[in-house]
Amino acid sequence: MEDVGFLGLGVMGRPMALNLVRHGVPLVVWNRSPAAAEALREAGAEVAADPAEVFARARTVVLMLADGPAIDAVLGRGTPGFADLAEGRTIVHMGTTSPAYSRGLEADVRAAGGTYVEAPVSGSREPAEAGRLVAMLAGPPEAVADVRALIAPMCHESFVCGPSAPGALLMKLAVNLFLITTVTGLTEAYHFAEQHGLDRATFLAVLDAGPMASGVSRMKAPKLMDRDFAVQAAVLDVLKNNQLIAQAAREAELASPLLDACHALFAEAVELGFGKDDMVAVLEAIEARTERAGGTV
Repeated sequence: MEDVGFLGLGVMGRPMALNLVRHGVPLVVWNRSPAAAEALREAGAEVAADPAEVFARARTVVLMLADGPAIDAVLGRGTPGFADLAEGRTIVHMGTTSPAYSRGLEADVRAAGGTYVEAPVSGSREPAEAGRLVAMLAGPPEAVADVRALIAPMCHESFVCGPSAPGALLMKLAVNLFLITTVTGLTEAYHFAEQHGLDRATFLAVLDAGPMASGVSRMKAPKLMDRDFAVQAAVLDVLKNNQLIAQAAREAELASPLLDACHALFAEAVELGFGKDDMVAVLEAIEARTERAGGTV
């Protein structure tokens, strides 16, 4: 196999890249903070000195970067160097940005003579570690087929969402809307049960035995029980996703009442200092509202 590039080794990127290496993909990686790349080096990946080295060695480059500005900075978008990096290469955008940003990046990559594939994923840190993410892909059919095969070690399912951006990102945002409202509802239900003096273990057992049980509830309910806010999907990242979904809804003149309520709660959790904690830390915002209303926590 030819070398594959991977840029961005954060909470999600590092386990995703490790799964590629462990399945024999010859990987060249780069991360802004070099220490994050050491686990990849130990697993057998090559660590590049800068993004330009990654593009010099790889014809397919995966981006798992924080946001649009980070992508633009790494690619030198808007500078003459951007075309040099993009020409003749397939750029795979696996992070989460606004659909409009992705559409613009796709146009620039194509204009530079490159190929662009959207491939955002659904899942948090633990599914990433287990290779159990769900990928959504959009782009030229032949390129999408190649990328789908490449990312198989990271994902247990993948779905084609159209021939161009932002089909995959819109699908990801729709899925995330359900995730955000579901976890917020679970957290509020847990708070309700706890404040009424119900046995928390029994509440969670009833939930797990009934039709509302899901992979999400089975992952998040124990964290609520133990007040374990160790990050799987951070509050700040959830708030960012919430904002992207709200923006896409407004652009399409869509109502999003549940999302808007969640947006306020996650913003309050950030204000309370829980931005880097797991999304179940939205419990802190709900508890704060209860206290303000004169209730007990």
